[in-house]
Amino acid sequence: MTRTGHTDVIHRAFKGLDDPAVDMLRHFAVKKTYPANHVLCDEGQVAEALFVIVSGRVVISRNIEGDDDFVLGVLGPGGFFGEMALLTGEARAATVTTIMETDVLEITKEQFEEVFSASPAMARTILQTLAHTITETDRRAIEDLESRNEELARAYAELEAAQADRIERAALEAQLEVAAKAQRSLLPVQLPTIPGFQFAAQFEPARHIGGDFYDVKQITDGCISILVADISDKGAHAALFMAVARALFLSEQHHCSDPADVALAVHRGLLEASNYDMFVTALYGLLDPKTRSFRYVRAGHDEPIRIRQNGDAEFLGGRGRFLGLWPEFEPVFEERQITLEAGDCLVIYSDGVTDMRNPSGEAFGRERLKQVVRGVRLYDAERIAKSIHSGVQRHRDHAEAFDDFTLVVVRAE
Repeated sequence: MTRTGHTDVIHRAFKGLDDPAVDMLRHFAVKKTYPANHVLCDEGQVAEALFVIVSGRVVISRNIEGDDDFVLGVLGPGGFFGEMALLTGEARAATVTTIMETDVLEITKEQFEEVFSASPAMARTILQTLAHTITETDRRAIEDLESRNEELARAYAELEAAQADRIERAALEAQLEVAAKAQRSLLPVQLPTIPGFQFAAQFEPARHIGGDFYDVKQITDGCISILVADISDKGAHAALFMAVARALFLSEQHHCSDPADVALAVHRGLLEASNYDMFVTALYGLLDPKTRSFRYVRAGHDEPIRIRQNGDAEFLGGRGRFLGLWPEFEPVFEERQITLEAGDCLVIYSDGVTDMRNPSGEAFGRERLKQVVRGVRLYDAERIAKSIHSGVQRHRDHAEAFDDFTLVVVRAE
């Protein structure tokens, strides 16, 4: 901690400041150095100081609509922050974190109030900046609420375009994480609790934002709709396509009583709503807890596996093409039905499970999956799902994951 005389930095931060105010700030300011990823101030914290950046960069973030790291901006040398809370006496309105090693001048609340009271130029500069900050924050918050899906694609594209710029990359990484949280918020937080059945799921995207999604929910007639789907691509465009497909499945399952009708309606909706050259594979079915029957269709998706209590295993077939592509060739779906007896375990998964490769390039495969499920079939659904995930990750070892990992487990009691 050292006293400093950074006149040029003070002039740059507070334009038009008179000499007496500059001298006061030079006298009061204490220079401190902080490492990367250090939180200089927390949203909701009591304000005790004003900060002026001498060198380095900081990212400013705020909790808006449940996103605990919505990025408001990045500040560099000559930028200052913390003045709003000092003026209003309220808690910090945002969190400020260093992106790299950063030098700042710190001025305490008491010192700031002394300079602010003594210098009209200082008061004018601070109030102008404060008004601009409030306006900018409101504008960005409104834009984010109106265009969250568009931001997913923009953030990913900007990230790829900014590989050479470390500072920009750090800010965009923060935005991508926000996008990933937005996507994860579309997945169910809690699965239904139904007498006679247990449900569990595992989801792990290969990138920040993935193309897989799943849902398990009770619908109006008491049946449980079960869905696992996979977009043909990955990244931001796939995430947008996924959001459209998910919305269509949620809507159509309330209008159609047959899985085949739901799948066909989703296919038509995707063709109408999107011109992306992508498609969706899906396993969609309805479980009736009273009759214990499960009616389903496979839209080009991997065959689910059923393991009985005695260890007998079978992959469940059914013909049907993927959704959302080739309007001139409308798909036809073969609806099938099984009855889940006590002790049966049904595993529905995306190809990211069986295609997961180890460092030698060997896929996990359907047979390994069958053996893992057979070995843990007597566990509860949550433990079965976690055991499959652990087995696949052990197989992958340190190899890079190129596809999303998604599965839903249904266990009959």
